[in-house]
Amino acid sequence: MKIRLHDNEKLKDFYPLTMTRPVGNLRMGIFTNDERWKLLAPKVDISWSSELTSISNKFIDDRSGILVNACVIATKNLVKTVFDLAPNSRLMSSETWLATNGTGEITVEYTAEELVIIEHRWHLYQKNGVVLEADFDLISDGRTSRQLSASNTIIGDSTKVFLEEGAKVEAAILNTTNGPIYIGKNAEIMEGSLVRGPFAMGENSALKLGAKIYGPTTLGPHCKVGGEVNNSILFAYSNKGHDGFLGNSLIGEWCNIGADTNTSNLKNNYGMVKSYSYDSERQEDTHTQFMGLTMGDHAKCGINTMFNTATVVGVSSNVFGAEFPPKFIDSFQWGSEGEKYDFDRALISANNMMSRRGLALTDDEIAILRQIADKE
Repeated sequence: MKIRLHDNEKLKDFYPLTMTRPVGNLRMGIFTNDERWKLLAPKVDISWSSELTSISNKFIDDRSGILVNACVIATKNLVKTVFDLAPNSRLMSSETWLATNGTGEITVEYTAEELVIIEHRWHLYQKNGVVLEADFDLISDGRTSRQLSASNTIIGDSTKVFLEEGAKVEAAILNTTNGPIYIGKNAEIMEGSLVRGPFAMGENSALKLGAKIYGPTTLGPHCKVGGEVNNSILFAYSNKGHDGFLGNSLIGEWCNIGADTNTSNLKNNYGMVKSYSYDSERQEDTHTQFMGLTMGDHAKCGINTMFNTATVVGVSSNVFGAEFPPKFIDSFQWGSEGEKYDFDRALISANNMMSRRGLALTDDEIAILRQIADKE
């Protein structure tokens, strides 16, 4: 069985996060959606139908298989229904297209359950709790958690804490009253940390000493986090290793948040926020009250950076300065004054960070970054 995850014309709605990945590779809950498909259907062959397939061989569209809306979070029922979809059928949920097998001339209505569908970047953190709980049930089903040390305090249901092999948790307070807590392989929660679920951390991630985490929050693989975090998602290989507040925020891969950086996630007048739209190229109403920072891959900020509510930082930008940065900082910017970040210097910076993990930019990743830089 082959599945092609289709961006459904939503790539720009998730910029800058989808400048470097298709919609189906966005992280939410415990997994990215393509990872979720592979877990639910281990024999499935995932490919992509995305604008990014024309830029890089990293995302290959082989033009075969069933076309699936990548904005729809996969569930057991959805996967089974898609696999059973007759030739030339189109699966719909009310007005929302879910999948197409062949020409799609026959319409089939999906009624098994209410699905989680993401349409804007802020939906990632707004709907993260529901998806995280479903992912927790999926990954823990029929499995036994590693033993939790007696040095910890659990508030709520202890069966809602799941530790993978090699996970370490000591002298922490874990509260599962509002949702589960998942600790990935070789991940660590250090002493004095306070965690309220729902919360998930990927393999080899770490919560630093005395971290304060409010769910729903997700740390992807290889992230380091300290200070205070509320309802945010860090994709992978990104660090917020020191004090400072991060709330209702989305941080891509290979980002670094400087010490004592703070993000505003609520306007002083408690009103609805505006945020930059890559489609209209201006600030647009979001009909959302809480929104912090969105940061594209390889972006970084200096110590004591102060981000306004709903700030958007593009890919490979380096933000620093004594004043509040603008609410929108384009990709490949140096500082907060609009100076262009030299492409070769940006690559050196990215590889310097990646080399600490034994990794480096691939030719495909460089091709994607070059296209982004050339557009700015």
